[in-house]
Amino acid sequence: MARILGFPRRGVTPKGSAALAGFLRGFSMEVMPRTAAKVPDFREVVPEGTRLYIAHVDGTPIEDMVATAARLRAEGFPVMPHVPARVVASRARLEDWLARYGDAGVTEALLLAGGVSELRGELHHSMHLLETGLFDARGFTRLHVAGHPEGNRDISPDGSDESLMQALRWKAAFAERTGAEMAVVTQFGFEAAPMIAWAGRLRAEGIRLPVHIGVAGPAKLQTLVKFALSCGVGPSVRVLTRRAADVSKLLLPFTPLELLTELAEHRAANPGFAIESVHFFPLGGITATGAFVDAHGRTAGGAAATA
Repeated sequence: MARILGFPRRGVTPKGSAALAGFLRGFSMEVMPRTAAKVPDFREVVPEGTRLYIAHVDGTPIEDMVATAARLRAEGFPVMPHVPARVVASRARLEDWLARYGDAGVTEALLLAGGVSELRGELHHSMHLLETGLFDARGFTRLHVAGHPEGNRDISPDGSDESLMQALRWKAAFAERTGAEMAVVTQFGFEAAPMIAWAGRLRAEGIRLPVHIGVAGPAKLQTLVKFALSCGVGPSVRVLTRRAADVSKLLLPFTPLELLTELAEHRAANPGFAIESVHFFPLGGITATGAFVDAHGRTAGGAAATA
């Protein structure tokens, strides 16, 4: 079957700078079982080896999650399913889920509290998940945790980030104590300055975990505004509202090119920068995000960024 997107392709005018191409190398992408099912073969859309996170929305059967993980692994992709503490709720169910994922060859997971307000059992947040010791016992070799450059009012209603920083300090200490391979993957945002400042704050706090910064893929402006509001994106949503006020741009797709270029240039000038890679939320579609990376992850030599 012919590829929809080649990695690399010949005869395509390169669009990306060396800094941007380097920044996009090793990108990851978030999918859901229902969105993944719409893509016949991910090898036609993203480079083989790209890490694919599988979001676990409350109400999604674990059977669908595991089947999606097994299918993507068979196509040659490392997969990282979400394990939301408040959805899994109990140690016994967590052990069952991890056994199922283990049977599908999964060895990575994103641990988070989950978008559920009520407590359903003994597991409330990612630290509870880590404390069970079950991931190590089941052979999981990489565990990522969530980060919030613009805060999270579900966790800190007053808008402060001290409790979030305290949790990240605990997780960083856990990684140092246990030798676990860990990284922080963040909520998406639309401005580079808050992301750069937050990454600097992590290092100032002694948190050495690498950061995979969340970025929304190309999408209609209305789509991004809807998701930004529902996901609790912070002040950077003003980038979208300013654009929405410009009638001439209202119907044009919004892309993260400007944001990514600014982050890439900052990283190139600051080798110790905490943000090491990009995690895409394909809000405008998986294929559109894959095409964006294919186009802009090119150096002057024409090589595409690969995972």
